[in-house]
Amino acid sequence: MSDELQILANAIAAGSDTTSETIGDAIKGLFGSRFHKRSASHLEHDRPPFIRNAYGRSGAESEHVAYAGFINPDNPPSGPYGGTSLVWFPRPEGCLIDFGIGTRGLSPDEGILTRPGHRRRIESLRKHLVKLGVTAWARQDPATMGMPVPKVVTDQLPAWKPVFDRYGRELYCLAEVPRNNPDLAKRVVQAFVDLYAYERGWEVLKAAEDEYHSFIASLHGAWLETPSKEEITRLLRSRRFVVLEGPPGTGKSRIAKQILDEAFANNGVITQFHPSTTYEDFVAGLSPDVSHASLRFQARPGHLIEASKKAESSGALLVIDEINRADLGRVLGESIYLFEAGHNEEGRAVRLPHAIDGVNEFVLPSNLFVLATMNTADRSVTRMDLAIRRRFAFITMMPDRDVVKSTSTAMGLKLFDALCDVFLEFAPDDALTLMPGHSYFIACDDAVLRDRIRYELLPLVDEYLREGYLGPASGALHAVRNLIADSTSGS
Repeated sequence: MSDELQILANAIAAGSDTTSETIGDAIKGLFGSRFHKRSASHLEHDRPPFIRNAYGRSGAESEHVAYAGFINPDNPPSGPYGGTSLVWFPRPEGCLIDFGIGTRGLSPDEGILTRPGHRRRIESLRKHLVKLGVTAWARQDPATMGMPVPKVVTDQLPAWKPVFDRYGRELYCLAEVPRNNPDLAKRVVQAFVDLYAYERGWEVLKAAEDEYHSFIASLHGAWLETPSKEEITRLLRSRRFVVLEGPPGTGKSRIAKQILDEAFANNGVITQFHPSTTYEDFVAGLSPDVSHASLRFQARPGHLIEASKKAESSGALLVIDEINRADLGRVLGESIYLFEAGHNEEGRAVRLPHAIDGVNEFVLPSNLFVLATMNTADRSVTRMDLAIRRRFAFITMMPDRDVVKSTSTAMGLKLFDALCDVFLEFAPDDALTLMPGHSYFIACDDAVLRDRIRYELLPLVDEYLREGYLGPASGALHAVRNLIADSTSGS
């Protein structure tokens, strides 16, 4: 059986050496081999309205830029069109493949072009292509028109200057198709074609289903990448002060405790910040001495000094849970001056308001490390100010599908995927970090899963809906919330 996708990739990669008839046959060959012919209901026409083939027009090069590809089928069979398109531009040097917007504007594809999910998949596509070693670029917002492709990009692709001159304001994702590497050319073309098919809702044939769904899942998964415990430990060793931030239920506190136990042999201190945490709790302060008959006060070391003492003999870790729940400016006080990775060898020190063990000066040991956690779903606390933020490295912990797959039931995985899809598809950027974590779905059987969802997950989702945290995505979240509730309503 012939590989129609490879045939199309070869035809595209050949650039101007490919004829109009060859590229036309290669395009039509996808339907019936990779996608069902129902996805191309107009294919029997001589000039299907969803296919454009302008390879063979005559005319001076300055007057015509050859191209071919797919457009919204609601457009006329010729002339200017609107909506999102997948087209490629052949040149003697090869071919440039891209997503673009027709010169008539976003209509009839406003729903695709303005959806956060499409923007996220486009960015994931760019990263995927770069990892393959392909020159690629994507606009930050696909729905933006009128801005040319940046010069830093066009300078890398000088052969396509006529394309950029004529259509550069309409392109929003592009890549160079390798001319002399058929396998890589196929992977590039497949990535563009499968993503376009996903956005158009084309029906994938069974023979290609696994490959197709695996690729789309990888685009979604790029937004849910979670670093390993080893990666976090490596960054902590090199950067010293690290914050694990992310939605609830993503295992931030658990992994911090594991790193303390395993990488630091449990040598350290764990504390949790809250609105009442003070400088006296964290650094140093006075506390009443109740061992004497008369009331008197003595200087007491806080958690930071306690952890520093543990670091005198070997490396120690201070774990600060929920670091953003306290007023950090007041809690850290002058000690923030010490949180400069790489500067402690210069003798940075602060003077304490009360002497601890007869010493007023405090220096943060170079072998003391700080690992904090921060819940990005907690909108009741203020954002960490930049002066404090710049002193820490930040790692985002997102829901991990692999954890759900290995520790939950089939129903748990299905509901997890449904919830993640809503966030990735519709949630604005500032709400993406509200996505409930994988721990809500960890269950040994469906009975345990039902209880976790009823009494832990759904109350959290309902709180999001009441507070309007997801903005325009609230309607989609409400629908999947009901789906989850209905799926777990059995006894």
